[in-house]
Amino acid sequence: MTTQPPTSTNTVWHHATVTRARREAQNGHRGAIIWFTGLSGAGKSTLAHAVEEELHQRGCRTYVLDGDNVRHGLCGDLGFSTQDRIENIRRIGEVAKLFMEAGVIVLTAFISPFRAERERVRSMVEHGDFIEVFCNSPIEVCESRDVKGIYKKARAGQIVDFTGISSPYEAPENPELKVNTGVEDLETCVQQVIDEMLQRSIIARR
Repeated sequence: MTTQPPTSTNTVWHHATVTRARREAQNGHRGAIIWFTGLSGAGKSTLAHAVEEELHQRGCRTYVLDGDNVRHGLCGDLGFSTQDRIENIRRIGEVAKLFMEAGVIVLTAFISPFRAERERVRSMVEHGDFIEVFCNSPIEVCESRDVKGIYKKARAGQIVDFTGISSPYEAPENPELKVNTGVEDLETCVQQVIDEMLQRSIIARR
């Protein structure tokens, strides 16, 4: 499924004098990629922004990369075919890595339906830098939250390649964290993510 993008030629990586370690020391926390994945309506964006709010209150440097927002600019030229979904996640992975190298905790909220593409992003960074959070919610609950009416359109055949209906979603087999966003309240889910980050020493206890 994964295809390798073309590689630029005649380029040399420039090593900065301000290192990631120095940025992290200034920030008072590690840089990391917190990758929220799940069906449309599973609560990825809601949870990512709520976690960011909690981290911001703690003085952390953060940024949320949200699926819809990114498609307004960086990935505005992509559709929802399998190949476009793969390219979408490749671009997001590269951007997330840059944020992380800047010492930022970057939280990504994308369906990212294909297991291979999520693992590809994981392979871009060192062990422990990529935290996969599976927002686990039954499709019935996701459909009940469908304020945009996209599930209804997908059921009617008006949207093709829709994840969970006409296109597969490959749930994580061994995520760092599985959050039952279909049944648990937002505050509980946020605390689970914060606890995971504390346990992995991405952030320090107050």
